[in-house]
Amino acid sequence: MPRAILALVIFILSLTMASAQSGGEALNHDRSATGGASTLEDIMARQQGLRVDDSYRRDDTGDPDSAAEMANQLGTLGGASDPEMWRALRYGSANVTASNDGHASTVLIQDGGMRWMEFRNGPLKTYGAYLLLGTIGLLVLFYLIRGRIPVDYEPTGRTVLRFKGIERFGHWLLAISFIILGITGLITLFGRKFIIPWLGHDAFAPIATASKFIHNNVAWAFMVALVMIFVMWVVHNLPSRTDLVWIAKGGGIFTKDHPPAKKFNAGQKVIFWSCIILGGSISASGLSLLFPFEFNMFAPTFEKLNAIGLPQLLGFGELRTALAPHEEMQYAAAWHAIVSFVLMAIIIAHIYIGSVGMEGAYAAMGTGEVKEEWAVQHHSIWAEEVKAERDSAPKDATPAE
Repeated sequence: MPRAILALVIFILSLTMASAQSGGEALNHDRSATGGASTLEDIMARQQGLRVDDSYRRDDTGDPDSAAEMANQLGTLGGASDPEMWRALRYGSANVTASNDGHASTVLIQDGGMRWMEFRNGPLKTYGAYLLLGTIGLLVLFYLIRGRIPVDYEPTGRTVLRFKGIERFGHWLLAISFIILGITGLITLFGRKFIIPWLGHDAFAPIATASKFIHNNVAWAFMVALVMIFVMWVVHNLPSRTDLVWIAKGGGIFTKDHPPAKKFNAGQKVIFWSCIILGGSISASGLSLLFPFEFNMFAPTFEKLNAIGLPQLLGFGELRTALAPHEEMQYAAAWHAIVSFVLMAIIIAHIYIGSVGMEGAYAAMGTGEVKEEWAVQHHSIWAEEVKAERDSAPKDATPAE
């Protein structure tokens, strides 16, 4: 998680450093040797993030009044050469119209795309891969040292209903959809680097197309499941004093001392709130990407962060709040990937505990019934509550009662 946060900080810093350093006096070099064109000093200064007085090219966008007459064979047609036209587009002074009147229809040049691509192909892929592979490696090492957590209590032959059918449905809808989203997202991010060299462009094209289609549509199932588990389990996942005891004893994961817990222990509450908060953030940025240029998330967020002084406290200065539509999409794509990597690492650990890491844990979501001794060992408070309810029920009551 720290590496992912660091990567996001680096990305934001790289996109905002130019504006943060632009408060000083703009550099104006002697351009007589280049006929008024950019000099090496101009180029080096821009690479260092320094402010350069670019009025020499900002204002050099042609002169329609000097256009050649219709019958005249000399002169620049229209009074503006191609370089002059592109400079006008670059600095937003061209009178551009488009048949599509969407938010980004007239944005033809946007410098942030190169920085976003470098971040996507560099820190995002590198740190994201390290996070996932590192998590898997640590879990393998933990398994080799600790082994599978066994059930220490004597078997009673009785089972306890842990999760109802609707709860298991919501869980598996969330789990399966997230796994599909994770795989298709990784194909989209890493396919060009790993799959194309292996299968070739022709074979990768339908894989990439299918991944995009599946990712965009399975996202709705993920969001529905997120709402379901929140409604069903939020009451059981509110913090309590027993969580402090559970955390202090490491949840019995490292020792045989299993602390008391309610229906959800502190570790499971971390998983729950990670899914709700991080999954909600992934969903919000995903909706922004599903409906491009419709939801501006980051400019308002940066305004709020500037207002409370957090970027200034961290030494970044004020974050830019005048973002082009394409920049909003680039921030959304970067945030979507970073938070997804963090949640994937958390879910990998959750899958480990719920399968090979703990004896009897899978049954809770597999059949919904867990062994009584497992319930007493890992969720003693909840097990006592279930036993009390069972003992207080009328002897002749049917299961429906």
